[in-house]
Order: sequence, then C-alpha cells, then structure tokens
Amino acid sequence: MLFADRADAGQRLAEALRPLAASDPVVLGLPRGGVPVAFRVAGELGSSLDVIVVRKLGVPYHPELGFGAIGEGGVRVISEDIVRRGHVSEADIAAVERTEKAELLRRARTFRGDRPRIPLAGRTVIVVDDGVATGATALAACAVARAQGAARVVLAVPVASPDAAERLRGQVDELVCLSTPYGFSAVGEWYRDFGQTPDEEVVSLLAARAAAAEAPRTPVEVAVEAGGVILPGELTEAGDAGAVVVFAHGSGSSRHSPRNRSVAAALNQAGLGTLLFDLLTPAEEADRTNVFDITTLAGRLVDVTDWVRRRTPVPVGLFGASTGAAAALRAAAAIGTQPGEGIGAVVSRGGRPDLAGDGLGDVRAPTLLIVGGDDTRVLELNRQAQAQLRCENRLDVVAGATHLFEEPGALDEVAELAREWFTGHLVARSG
Repeated sequence: MLFADRADAGQRLAEALRPLAASDPVVLGLPRGGVPVAFRVAGELGSSLDVIVVRKLGVPYHPELGFGAIGEGGVRVISEDIVRRGHVSEADIAAVERTEKAELLRRARTFRGDRPRIPLAGRTVIVVDDGVATGATALAACAVARAQGAARVVLAVPVASPDAAERLRGQVDELVCLSTPYGFSAVGEWYRDFGQTPDEEVVSLLAARAAAAEAPRTPVEVAVEAGGVILPGELTEAGDAGAVVVFAHGSGSSRHSPRNRSVAAALNQAGLGTLLFDLLTPAEEADRTNVFDITTLAGRLVDVTDWVRRRTPVPVGLFGASTGAAAALRAAAAIGTQPGEGIGAVVSRGGRPDLAGDGLGDVRAPTLLIVGGDDTRVLELNRQAQAQLRCENRLDVVAGATHLFEEPGALDEVAELAREWFTGHLVARSG
C-alpha cells in the first residue's frame, strides 16, 4: 500500500479506527512525523490530540540498546533484565536519565507550549506514528502511556515491517496497521511524499486541533434542590478530563466569587467540569450564623454532589474556600470514596478545615490544603487540622500571600496547585 503523504495515511488510518470513536479516545502523535498522521485521525474521530514525548534511555557504552524510557509526569519505564545483563549501574542510570529528562522537557515545551498535557488516566489511548521499522520508540510510547494511567492502549500506524508488527501485537491491547509489506526496508519508501516534519508544523497542528476540541464549553445556569431549598448555580460540563469539581464558597461569598471563578476557569482549561453554586439562599445569608453552620452546609454539598452525579456520571471533587472548606471535608467524610459514588479529591483554599471537627479523621479523599504564607492564624489552624487527617494529604503554603491571595501571581499559583491535585487524583478515578 502506497500513501500520498502523511495526511493521506492519517485519513485512511482513521477509517480503520472509526469503531473506537465511541470510546472517546485520546489520540497521541509521536513527534515529529507521527503528528500529521495523528492530526487527521483525531479530526476524523472527533478526538483530543496531544503529543507523547518519550526519550529512550540507552546503555552508556551501547546507546542504541535501550534499558528503558521516560515520559512526562515523571513516568519511568525500566527493563530490569537489560539493566542486569548490560551491567548498568545506578550512577549510569541517573546520569542518562538526567540528560534525557532535560531534552524531554525541552521538546514538550516546544511542541505544546503552555497547554497542559491531556490526562490519560482511565482513557482509551491511540498512539499514532507514520510507520514502524524496529518499533522501539513506538513500544516505549505505549509503555509510557500505560504508566500514565491509560486503561487501553492502541498502537496505530499506516505501515510496519512484518517482524516489528508481530512483536508489537503482543505488547499492546490492539495494533491497527494498514500494511505490513514483505521486502520492507524503510518507512519512507511507502510514501510518495515523506519530507521532514519541522517543529513548527507540529506546533501548528497541535494548536489547531486544541482550538477545535476546545470549542467553548458554555456554562449553563442550573437550579439544584438541596436540603429542601433551591440553590442557583453555574455548571460547566466536563471536558477531556472526564470529571467535575463542585465549589463550596466561604463566608460572605457566592457563586460569583472572582477568586473561585478564576480557579474554575483554570480547571476548565484542563478539561475539568465545574459547578459554582450558592450554599445559602439570600434570606439565609442575612443571618451570619448560617455561614458557620457546617452541618447544614455539608448536607447540602452531599445533595448537590448526588445531583451532579445523576446528571453526569463522572468522578466528583470538592473545592472549598474559608468555611466552605470545612463543609467540603465534612461532606467528603459522609460520602466516602467508593468509585462511582464517593469524592475523588478535595482542595481547600484559605480554608477553615478545623471547623470540620471530628469529621476530619473520617475523610478518605486525597486532600490538599492551600494557605497563604502571611495568613498566619489560618496557617496554624490548617496545620492543626492536617494533623487530624488520616487520608493522603498535603499542605502547600503560597509564599507572601494573605488570606484572599490578592498578591500578584498568588491566585495563579493556587489555580495551578488545584489543577495538578485534581488531575493527579480525581481524574485517575475515571474509566
């Protein structure tokens, strides 16, 4: 089978992959030549597109022999057998990794820019290249995708050598290869146009597909019944990440809080859905004591979480600010963490987790506490509360920030910390 160019190969490959469209796969192109093929596949399947940047770890005195590979997110795949047979020392491993990690990060920044890596946890992943000769790089990419949490890994290539195809078939969940010609000697001989793919083309294709896939998810006004009252909210449906974060606002705040809306926007950009809603009715807000009624607020969060899950059956996380953080932790303790039912992760911003009281010890959802370094009283309360948590947890201090994180860059740091926590913990529950 002869292909006109990589776009033609991608078009034909997409036809063979069409049955996978229903699984909402993530398409990953191997840079550089695999990206034009993957671009056409992603467009035809209506899927998200990203690069998968991997670096082979070569035996120092025999670099073409790989003893492993590394990928983004700290993923590391090592062949203990090759390490042992090749007499590769721990010092050798560390030195090679250090060099290759620097190049991996450079390439990832070059290709993707400021866009976050698409989370793979629980997803069907289609790894695409323009062809396979030996299969070493493709196999490393598939191993990295698996280590990043992919539930199913499909390797898709237009052409491959028969020997490589046979080896790869047993290493992935599915191999889709259009042609395995006898007499194969090089991938390029099966293309009329097999010119080099420059970095600029890779960057352009990824940006174009991201713009198409990120057709704005318009927030919709919703009314949620919780605790016998109707509460107004604003729901942005889940995107690529396949999860929703429910915001619990603090004292004197509402769904219009500019700080929480800023964090929500960052989560939306990472493919997470968000629900911002008012925990109290206008009449209830008039009585200041209601702001500290953690039992009532937590009960409403439980009801709202159930409403979200009935509407969209995806993992749910909670983001709480001030007294809303205590309500979020109490709700997380009440709901639990059972897959499909519980809370996947909790983040507190300038929160009062101490107000959750004895419920802190019952929280099982991974919990991140974020406090401003200059918010000394709240910081001490968070440290005391952290000591009572029995779940996976972390306390991050934003240096120089006060309670409302109004200092330049402080809220951006909060948003980045929350995004990493949810995509690293909540998203991993998908699938």
